[in-house]
Amino acid sequence: MNTVTRFAPSPTGTLHVGNIRTAVHNWLLAQKNGGRFLLRIDDTDSARSREEYVEAIRADLAWLGLHPDGEERQSARLALYEEAFERLRAAGRVYRCYETAQELDLKRKVALGRGLPPVYDRAALKLTEADHAAKAAAGEAPHWRFLLDHDEPIRWDDGVRGPQKFDPAQMSDPVIRRADGSWLYMLPSVIDDIAMGVTDVLRGEDHVSNTATQIQMFTALDTAPPHFAHEALLVGSEGKLSKRLGSLGVAAFRERGIEPQALVALLARLGTSQPVEAIADRAVLAETFNLSTFGRAPARFDEEELARLNTALIHAMPYADVAGRLPPGMDEAAWLTIRPNVAVLADAADWWRIVTGPVAAPVLGEDDRAFLAQAAATLSDSGADWAALTGALKEATGRKGKALFLPLRLALTGRDHGPDMASLLPLIGADEARARLEQAARAG
Repeated sequence: MNTVTRFAPSPTGTLHVGNIRTAVHNWLLAQKNGGRFLLRIDDTDSARSREEYVEAIRADLAWLGLHPDGEERQSARLALYEEAFERLRAAGRVYRCYETAQELDLKRKVALGRGLPPVYDRAALKLTEADHAAKAAAGEAPHWRFLLDHDEPIRWDDGVRGPQKFDPAQMSDPVIRRADGSWLYMLPSVIDDIAMGVTDVLRGEDHVSNTATQIQMFTALDTAPPHFAHEALLVGSEGKLSKRLGSLGVAAFRERGIEPQALVALLARLGTSQPVEAIADRAVLAETFNLSTFGRAPARFDEEELARLNTALIHAMPYADVAGRLPPGMDEAAWLTIRPNVAVLADAADWWRIVTGPVAAPVLGEDDRAFLAQAAATLSDSGADWAALTGALKEATGRKGKALFLPLRLALTGRDHGPDMASLLPLIGADEARARLEQAARAG
């Protein structure tokens, strides 16, 4: 069977780094096995779902290069949920309840006070049809719960956590439908996974108990469950759950100049035993993706590590990959010269302005100004040849090291560091370089 994974965000906000990591892993799992990666928009919460977030989710996935092989929207599948619900109702696997949130809270407190697990006591199962009719006559609409089978433990072999076992008697029958007829997450997700042919569900460990419940829902709908895997959640670099992680989304990364390749490379292996490396080739990331390498400890997201990966990837980027994003006139030679000094691609424009000018003349001492005047005259003979220029000046003045190179760099670029001058000087050109040296010689 071909692998089919899905990423199922709710359009109640934009994606954050934890969501993005889940999407990356599901995409890689599908790619590794030559399968399909599906996007499911979980928009049954009509009060909170917004179309602008749907568009943002699509745009974020496109920026990351995670292109879904298909898309479904839960709001368009309500008839499918209704049909499955009626099947479960006919089989006696769902039942009507009327307790308020306050009443349920009181029940939990009473159970805890008696040393019992705080699970729903199934009191609604004792209601007769006459009781239901009376409640309906009084204007009380029921919510619906799924009836868990208590006969045997719920087991599955988790792709990350290994063998799992849950006692359904220690779990509450989950509410699957509200009194207004709207759906909660649990049942529609199962119905969709069946209809979409999902073979592998890879998600956060906060869904482990949901999986125990949903396995019984798959069985109740006469379908074998997919393979489940639950990865550890992200924490900040300080080792604690961080609110900041919930605000770090694609917009924040783009604003900082992070390349999508860097973010994918980091998240692909974050929380695994494999080294996090500056790998731009998605095929390599997919080929080496392996759930057996995932650990149980929380995965630490370090923004400094992301920045280092970003810089390393940019330093390896060929001109063809960035040509359309570089300043006008910046050719391959210029890119290869400037690239080692670029941490984010926007830095290229800053260095290109140094090439094209103007450059403010540095304020130097009298000796250095005289030296630069001599350099301007020497440049006429050497042209834009850095080695010839510095060699001639060294022989004529006796200067060497910092005393030789730093005044020249300051006059030519306005900075005390930067790209290799042997490559940069030809980009500036002999005439412009001479003008800059003469300008610096006159400044004081």
